[in-house]
Amino acid sequence: MHIFHISDLHIGKQLNGYSLRKNQEKVLEQVAAAAKSEKPDVILICGDIYDKTVPSGEAYQMFDHFLESLGDIRPQIPALIIAGNHDSPERLKFASSFLEKHKIYIAALPPQQPEERLKKIRLEDECGPVNFYMLPFVKPGMVRQLIQREKEEQGEEIQGEFGYQEAVEAILKREKIDLSERNVLLSHQFYTAGENRPETCDSELAAAAAGGLDEIHIKAVEMFDYVALGHLHGFQSVGRDYICYSGSPYKYSVSEERHKKGILSVKLGKKGEPVEKKRIPLSGLQDVRKEQGTLEEVLGRATEENRKDFVSITLTDEKETYNFRDKLEEVYEYILDIRIDNERIRKAIEGDREELRTLTPLESFCEFYQAVRHVPISQEEAEVMEQVITGVERMGEDG
Repeated sequence: MHIFHISDLHIGKQLNGYSLRKNQEKVLEQVAAAAKSEKPDVILICGDIYDKTVPSGEAYQMFDHFLESLGDIRPQIPALIIAGNHDSPERLKFASSFLEKHKIYIAALPPQQPEERLKKIRLEDECGPVNFYMLPFVKPGMVRQLIQREKEEQGEEIQGEFGYQEAVEAILKREKIDLSERNVLLSHQFYTAGENRPETCDSELAAAAAGGLDEIHIKAVEMFDYVALGHLHGFQSVGRDYICYSGSPYKYSVSEERHKKGILSVKLGKKGEPVEKKRIPLSGLQDVRKEQGTLEEVLGRATEENRKDFVSITLTDEKETYNFRDKLEEVYEYILDIRIDNERIRKAIEGDREELRTLTPLESFCEFYQAVRHVPISQEEAEVMEQVITGVERMGEDG
């Protein structure tokens, strides 16, 4: 079975205030053109369709046009879509019953009632059936009550922590998957393989800091014949050759500068045979990249081909450069940010750190006092504060 695997479209995303509409339209056109040319048996879109839970009308139109482009291909290719953590399940599943008549299948929420199961699409090829299990982004709280209720009915209870690992394992266990057949999972989570940690970029690190990236060990999904993942923007396998992130179709941060974006084209043969994979390249109208060097060097590298790229610029001039921003903006049309990195700046930063490290508790309080009251602390107040600090320090020494 021939599978196209993509994810993390992030339709409607902006890059430092710049619209990415034309770039996103171009890569989606390339996906539809590749599907028309290669005619895969199915297209998997593994979450984060939109960049925001409340997409703009323009974002809706862009995705609708993409689905129309796929729907025009003959014979019609089924498209399987799951919600990611950026998607609103309610909005994504709108008109899903109508879309299924056109072979577009959407799974927006995990099971939450006893009668509910994962959406399962069964397709056939010359080797027999392939079962596609569609697991949208799940937080433990979404399914905890359901799993607890079912365990209580069996005279059991949830033991220990019920986190992301336990939630995914419990959901998949309910499916009673027939392992004699070929099975494919669509999932939008953060999977790891012990010390084999997947590569992340700025957007995922930001999510991790906010508690959005909670690890799931691949042991939860190893029973599948192919695992189509979304969530991370770089193409990579996790622990097993058949457990794969397709990556995003376009670069959404400067940290993705070296990513090679594309469609992950997968051939699934007979049960037990290794999957075959290849990448079909995708590219937007503009690249996303870094420029570093002196002002003269950075300006000298501008060409007609690259001056419209999205660029993050780091200047290394040791001498003060006059009007550098204006000079750069005359050459580069889409500057994301400009930073200065030279010996003078590094010494100044290090000096500030040293000064902060040598402040006594009283000196720190005096600076705080002046910042809040906008007047220096008086001699009498400083003496009182010094007595307080000394008393606290003695209490600490006494244990």
